[in-house]
Amino acid sequence: MPDKKKTDQGRYRALAFVKGESLAKEKDSLVSEDELETWPYLLRKEFLAAIIVMIGLMIWSITLDAPLEEPSDPSLTPNPAKAPWYFLGLQEMLVYFDPWIAGVVFPSLIVMGLMVIPYIDINPKGNGYYTFKERKFAITTFCFGFHVLWILLIIVGVFMRGPGWLWFWPWEEWDSHRIVAETNYDLTQFIGIDSKSLLGSIIGGGIVSIYFFLGLTVPYLLMKMKNSLVLEKLGIIRYSIVAFLFWSMLGLPIKMVLKLVFSLKYIWVTPWFNI
Repeated sequence: MPDKKKTDQGRYRALAFVKGESLAKEKDSLVSEDELETWPYLLRKEFLAAIIVMIGLMIWSITLDAPLEEPSDPSLTPNPAKAPWYFLGLQEMLVYFDPWIAGVVFPSLIVMGLMVIPYIDINPKGNGYYTFKERKFAITTFCFGFHVLWILLIIVGVFMRGPGWLWFWPWEEWDSHRIVAETNYDLTQFIGIDSKSLLGSIIGGGIVSIYFFLGLTVPYLLMKMKNSLVLEKLGIIRYSIVAFLFWSMLGLPIKMVLKLVFSLKYIWVTPWFNI
């Protein structure tokens, strides 16, 4: 048996002084002229904005009393019976949709839409780029869905809905004895077809299907003809998800206009659900 070579393994440490700028300064030198550091430029503005908002809320809360009503009476039901202000959007949607759509489907689509945002985002720059120039479609869609639709529904529920959940303009006095005889129609009734019949159900289902079909295919074909880079980056699956969520969101204001202007109650009537 040959003898094993014995090797001494030692620990070595090299020390040296290198003249030059520090790593932090070298990193700062890589920042372009179009970029600003988070500190102090951004955080200073956020801190000042938080102080101003807090001072405003303190002055508001000291000078104005909370609009509390009289103690609740279990023998007297308020008219109108309203949910908390942050749920008035859902309560207002019950005027235009069935409870399963207003209370289940739409909130589920909102949650699902927020969950898929990281998977459908095609911005290659990653986190931190949320300017309108970088994300025109995303910011416009969010502002329309939240500030226009959701906040608008809350404002309508707070200020426009009076006794009997009837519509009152802000300058009108709420009359608890007011009676409004409204006649609602289903879509097929405008052409003389019973909405509860088989033919009426087929026509209503066809219209809803055509709405989503055209909403998905027409923009796709237009973007395909223009060789859109956005469509190429999204792909067919992510594009379908974005288009479906977008046209589902637009279905809410469309149905609101049809209900308020034409007294249209349902587009598609079936024995199981109504849309």
